[in-house]
Amino acid sequence: MIIYKTREEIKKIEKADKILAEILDDLLPKYIKAGVTTYELDKIAEDYILSKGAKPGFKGYRAGYLTFPSTLCTSINEEVVHGIPSKKRKLKDGDIISVDVGSIVEGYYGDSARTYSVGKIDDIAKKLMDVTEKSLYIGIEQAKVGNRISDIGHAIQEYIELNGFGVVRDYCGHGVGRYLHEDPQIPNFGPVGRGSKIEDGMVIAIEPMATEGSYKVKTLHDGWTVITKDKKRAAHFEHSIAIIDGKPVILSKL
Repeated sequence: MIIYKTREEIKKIEKADKILAEILDDLLPKYIKAGVTTYELDKIAEDYILSKGAKPGFKGYRAGYLTFPSTLCTSINEEVVHGIPSKKRKLKDGDIISVDVGSIVEGYYGDSARTYSVGKIDDIAKKLMDVTEKSLYIGIEQAKVGNRISDIGHAIQEYIELNGFGVVRDYCGHGVGRYLHEDPQIPNFGPVGRGSKIEDGMVIAIEPMATEGSYKVKTLHDGWTVITKDKKRAAHFEHSIAIIDGKPVILSKL
């Protein structure tokens, strides 16, 4: 069931998302470099969220018998999503790292992600990142009253595949608000004209995940980290948006 939000609720979600934008677009880029551990990045982000009077949105998240242990998801190279920060995992020149983060303000979740380069990266990795990020904005353009949910995914898939990359099928975007994951699901692929009608008051997280090779993925033994089966690299970008006056408004940007 889709939970439509009032303007007051959207303002609370936006507060949570603004903290994430400050982390992803201002704070973390200063620290993402060779030699830094993903644990250090996690600590920086958690301290910042707490300093704002908010709570980490992912830490303690339960999926079945598993509990996510960290504030950030840090996914390097072939890791697509849900990588767990570690004191043993140092960034290296040429890596790409996807950082996904959530926060809670006044009982409402924000959710957003970016992929970063570490030092000098090769041309394919740069194109993968650029195409994935642009596909996010192409998808957001379709999140308007009069369209249906699948119009978002169709536009994302078309652009990513036109540029020679794969689109992950097993994971998708979602509604967000009182709960981190609400209806509707927002697939990054599929035909046009399917799924729920897009209406004012919807708040959704759109998050394309593109791969350098096959779209097929698998989960590592830690129960969380999702990697590409062919071990080729992946990129992930995400914004939370609200539909207001018929149009998408990005909540998770500065």
